[in-house]
This record gives sequence, C-alpha cells and structure tokens, in this order.
Amino acid sequence: MSDPLVSTAWLAERLGAADLQVIDATWFMPGDPRTGREGFGAAHIPGAVFFDIDAIADPATDLPHMLPPPRAFAAAAGALGLRRDATVVVYDGQGVFSAPRVWWTLRTMGFAKVRVLDGGLPKWRAEGRAVESACVAPAPTVLHAVFEPALVADLTSVRDLLDRRAAQVIDARPGPRFRAEVPEPRAGLRGGHMPGARNVPFGGLIATDGTMKSADELRAAFDAGGVDLSAPIVTTCGSGISAAVLALALARLGREDVAVYDGSWIEWGGRADTPVATGA
Repeated sequence: MSDPLVSTAWLAERLGAADLQVIDATWFMPGDPRTGREGFGAAHIPGAVFFDIDAIADPATDLPHMLPPPRAFAAAAGALGLRRDATVVVYDGQGVFSAPRVWWTLRTMGFAKVRVLDGGLPKWRAEGRAVESACVAPAPTVLHAVFEPALVADLTSVRDLLDRRAAQVIDARPGPRFRAEVPEPRAGLRGGHMPGARNVPFGGLIATDGTMKSADELRAAFDAGGVDLSAPIVTTCGSGISAAVLALALARLGREDVAVYDGSWIEWGGRADTPVATGA
C-alpha cells in the first residue's frame, strides 16, 4: 500500500477522471447542531457523493454507526455508484477526522484503492479550489458483498486480547477522558479506559493546518504512548471514529493490518460486565 493520504494538489490534477471517485464523509460529534449532509448540500468538492456514517450502519444494534452487514453495505455503496476498480478519495469538513472512518469501512468491505484527502475540505477551500452545491444522483453500480474480518475487532476479541496481552489496544480519546478526569460526552458511560490500554490522542497526530503530521512525527507520538510498532495493534476511541484516525496514521507507517474496535468505549464503557481502569 502506498501512502493512504493524497494532497489537494494531487486530487485537483485528477478530479473528473473516470477512474477516480470522491466521497464526502463529514460527521460531527453528538450535540453539535451541524450535520454532514447539510454541509455537503452547501458546498462540496465537485463530483463528490455523500457517505452518511450514521445511516450506512447496522440497524440491528443501538450502538452508533456500527459496520453494516456486508450485503447491506454493498447495496448502499452501489447506490452511491462506488466501484472497487476506481481509486476512491475520502474527505471531511474538519480536516482529518471522520474521513478515516469511511476509509477503514471501505477497506473492510473489499475496496483496495482508498485514500484520504490530507487537510480535507478546509485545506481545499483555503487554496481557492472549486466547490459546488449541486447534488447529482450517481449512476448506481452492482457490488458483491466482501468482508475483511482481520481489520475489525469486537468486544469478545478485545477482551481476549487484553486478557492474554496478545495485542496492544491504543485509545485515541483525549487524555482527560482516558484518565476519567472529565465525563464522557455521551450520557450513561463510565469514565476511564480498558485495563492495559495505551493512550495516543488522535489530536496529537494532526498539524495546526488540519493535515496529518509527518511520518517521523507520527512515529514519535506512538513511541511516546508506549506503542511497539512491530507488535499487534487494535485501535479504539469513543465510538469508532477517531480510532480510524490512528489506523490511518499507522498505515502511513507501514502497519496496514491494524484492526479497529468498532464498538469502542460506547460499548465497553456502557456495560456493567467490562473492567475499567482510571488514571494514567
């Protein structure tokens, strides 16, 4: 896999090519009055389609935006006109925040050529590049269901990995949440972290201009968090969004095999039968 990030210049040179597809994956935290779909309707990169993280999800669980069953995903992706033979570039309205979640989702569903736009829509617009508000219905495609289970971790597998110390679980939440110094943004969740988990806040991987930091800086951040880049890794966060930012950063460092714990803290911290640690 080459660098999973592409620059705005790279995308601008290829925009409109038949073998390129663009996805707007903007998503906002609970409590934020904005919605990704409204932002998409106001302005998006020309030719982009909107991927609704909360809608293209498993309807059989009350956990938010969990991966849908492969057949349901194939139908939803086909309705967006997505093709596995195309290079798919995903971006979001914050910089590098929710786009990695869709990058990871597509990879779990058999899309091999997926990239994230470094700096996202803010960088694109800051450079004066074109946007549009028109939403054109894409020509639908027919996709077969594909699933890559090695890229996904669930409650049972994470509990087992922690018990056996068979993998490093890296938590992307900010330090105060990891240490239970502040309440979780979602009601009903305990504070703290999974015993044995390590903390690499995703915000520390993003530069001030909204782009992802250099490979050397990323390596230093994981080293500071006590992460062995040669050992098995599972990433987690609040609800599976910023955990994918860690997975994207690790892919930049050559770790393309990192699994994301889909349920993350909203599942673990919302149960009474899972152990919780506090402090550092």
